[in-house]
Amino acid sequence: MSEPQQQPPGSLGAMTRKPDHGEATYRGSGRLTGKVAVITGGDSGIGRAVAIAFAREGADLLIAYLDEHDDARDTARYVEAEGRRAVLVPGDLADRAGCQAVIAAAVREFGRIDVLVNNAAYQMTHETVEEITDEEWTRTFDINIHAMFRLVKAALPHLATGAAIINTSSVNYDQPKPTLLPYATTKGAIANFTAGLAQMLGDRGIRVNAVAPGPIWTPLIPSTMPPEHVEEFGTNTPLGRPGEPAEVAPVYVLLASDEGSYISGAIVPVTGGKPIL
Repeated sequence: MSEPQQQPPGSLGAMTRKPDHGEATYRGSGRLTGKVAVITGGDSGIGRAVAIAFAREGADLLIAYLDEHDDARDTARYVEAEGRRAVLVPGDLADRAGCQAVIAAAVREFGRIDVLVNNAAYQMTHETVEEITDEEWTRTFDINIHAMFRLVKAALPHLATGAAIINTSSVNYDQPKPTLLPYATTKGAIANFTAGLAQMLGDRGIRVNAVAPGPIWTPLIPSTMPPEHVEEFGTNTPLGRPGEPAEVAPVYVLLASDEGSYISGAIVPVTGGKPIL
């Protein structure tokens, strides 16, 4: 059965083959007990899988998302089923005020932030440079990298020693797909942002790392790629298939937990066997 084409950023409800976010499989062991985490793009895909894992590990969450209200409420129900709090904050992170509102809400609701997961992203497929408008290029950078800087800057006064920042990069930072030129370029910027920020914040005891997933089956795929690309998505990996969001989330748990206390400045690949240098 073919996957219905969607408008970006896509929704879970419209997907024929639903991603696995770990709803029925992830088992927590208290690794994030008492922590407060902010997750952007937390309504679906990798963000939802991270939210479910974090909640089952004992964390309370603020989940930021654009406007996918039904998906976000479903994510919140999984969090609350674990006895954890889920605060939902819709808004456009391409806007500076939207970034500031996310952090302000977290501080208002929880009083602090222990983990910041910069996960929200935007992409579109184009066959030629001429197809990419100035507006799309700018919006891709605003959402994918400028928002990370703005969120980090707003959150820093509320991050104590031992806090963690986790940025979602992509296999595209090392193996850029030409048809995803704006997206892949931002993912390279995220890798450098992570490496530099880890050095800048080390003396404050704040760890900064990135996860480089891909290809992962999320609503972003059928909403930003033509049908023929969707059908073959992930088949060019050594494992021969796309990954599920549930297969990425455990890496975020490690980087957020005290078990990752000496991991900073790392970019962790979750790529189905595609090597990253």
